[in-house]
Amino acid sequence: MSVTVNGVDVDVAAWPTPQLAAVHELLRQRACELGFTSDGASETDTERALERTLAEEIQVPEPTEEVCKRWYDANMKRFRSGDLVCARHILFQIIPGAPVSVIRAKAETILHEINARPELFDEYARQHSNCPSGANGGNLGQLQRGETVPEFEKAIFGDGTIGVLAGLVTTRHGFHIIAVDRRIEGKQLPYGFVRDEVAAELRKRSEARALSQYMRILAGNADIEGVELDASASPLVQ
Repeated sequence: MSVTVNGVDVDVAAWPTPQLAAVHELLRQRACELGFTSDGASETDTERALERTLAEEIQVPEPTEEVCKRWYDANMKRFRSGDLVCARHILFQIIPGAPVSVIRAKAETILHEINARPELFDEYARQHSNCPSGANGGNLGQLQRGETVPEFEKAIFGDGTIGVLAGLVTTRHGFHIIAVDRRIEGKQLPYGFVRDEVAAELRKRSEARALSQYMRILAGNADIEGVELDASASPLVQ
């Protein structure tokens, strides 16, 4: 796939999606316009420049106490102590230089086969997982909140699903096929105990919305070929 942003060819192979690659290039070009970096800068310097660009150009309002309390009341099940999930997974690791699309396609094929025959999970974990847990059929034991990366935690604690989750779960480690075998409920945490966590979550959501709006403005003023950008691409900037 050929993608260009304002006449600049974009290497999409190193990114989970072409949209993310285009978003990254848009931000890099904006950072150059602001004088925060330049063409040919190192990857480290470029990423620092992107962070500075976002910090200076995006304003995120602080959530009020009323908004925090209302959101807590609507999402109380997220704030529990002692919730445990017994889970297994198969990790398809994203390796530098390897085509992400090929890794994802392999993961999706195996997920389809496991959905048809769940009893294959252990065998496929041993054969294909890039996690040491693969030797034990992908078994991760009992997991509690805070023990895994946010995307993985959201997937396993997000609802009451038992069995193989319907879709792939993407984290910075790669693509995961996840099976939830058992859930052990804990106790509800009071609002006062988790107020800071609620505020942080709402701040993160506000940042994502502000970033999405910001990217729409950049994209609207840019000449982009080979890909269409949407809101889902914007919050994920590496």
